[in-house]
Amino acid sequence: MAGFRDFLTRFRPAASPGRAAPGGVPADRSAELRAELAPPLALLEQAEAEARSIRERAADAAVSRRQEAERQAEAIVAEAREEARRVRARTAEHVLRAAEGEAAALRAAAEREATAVRERARTRMSPLADRVLALVLEDLAAEERSPPAPAPHRAPGCGGPREGGP
Repeated sequence: MAGFRDFLTRFRPAASPGRAAPGGVPADRSAELRAELAPPLALLEQAEAEARSIRERAADAAVSRRQEAERQAEAIVAEAREEARRVRARTAEHVLRAAEGEAAALRAAAEREATAVRERARTRMSPLADRVLALVLEDLAAEERSPPAPAPHRAPGCGGPREGGP
């Protein structure tokens, strides 16, 4: 349907009044607009197709980069785990060496202490043995000076040791 403006353009004077002008056909503005817009719209469709192609290539590139990044991340994690295992092994070795060194130092200190105790015992043993011997000799001498005490007399069968066997 033609617009009001198109309707009015039919009655517009084509030229100054004068001689009769040849007959004309009313202008078709919608056809003119279509003809005018066809090349830019075709370019726009071409641009849309190109943009669609670019987006598809970008999506493919993104998938490819994502997969490559995942492979790299897995390689980095595997390497980090291996490095962690090596670090744990080195640390355990250092701790073991330190513990062995500490144990050797403790063992040496204990041996020194045992040697010192044995030396003290050796130096103290002779005077103690002499003192014990002197005390024993005094007791023996005291027993020799005093008369032996009479043994208690027991009647046979009164709870004393049995004589003669069963």
